[in-house]
Amino acid sequence: MDLFENTNNWTEKLQPLIDKYKGKKHPLNYVNLYQLMVAVILSAQDSDANVNKISPAFFEQFPNLETLSSATVEDLIPYVSKVRNFNTKASWLIEIAQTLKSNINIPTNLNDLIALKGIGRKSANVIMREMKVTAKGIIADLHVIRVAPRIGLCDEAKDGNKIEKHLMQLLPKEIWGEIGMAISFLGREICRPTNPKCFDCPIQNDCSYPLKTV
Repeated sequence: MDLFENTNNWTEKLQPLIDKYKGKKHPLNYVNLYQLMVAVILSAQDSDANVNKISPAFFEQFPNLETLSSATVEDLIPYVSKVRNFNTKASWLIEIAQTLKSNINIPTNLNDLIALKGIGRKSANVIMREMKVTAKGIIADLHVIRVAPRIGLCDEAKDGNKIEKHLMQLLPKEIWGEIGMAISFLGREICRPTNPKCFDCPIQNDCSYPLKTV
């Protein structure tokens, strides 16, 4: 049984992690909701760093949904060709632009976000967190999928939705909005896949991983 399975004081156990990363901006570069949405879609199965490299030119050419809605996939290719699945993502972006028509119509609630092409629960949770909307779920990106089982919060799984569902059942709603991104930052900065910096971890005393490395 995982270390955390017998404890109910989740807020107390994870509070040092939340304190460390609360409110820290997502690594994707953006200045408004439109840019955030586009960047999140482009970053699927790709790195935030790669998207940050190509996004300035994209946003200069397509500064809003109005300009994007009149573009074709071929128009977008020169700006997105360096991200994975760029043809599909270009199609998604144009469909979204033609559906919403204006930046003011971009939703910030879970159901409306996941109804858009290219936006799943993980992406929607990221957008809502960055826009400071009350969380309806927990961010479960690749870092969370890897780190949450290592910490002892859940069993290993490749499906982010499965990890999210488990965490939502396990953790109190009042920390949903920050805990996913906090675990993600932990995975990026400290709890690396190899040679994790356990002695720098704010929850090292309540993590199951050190027990496996003694």
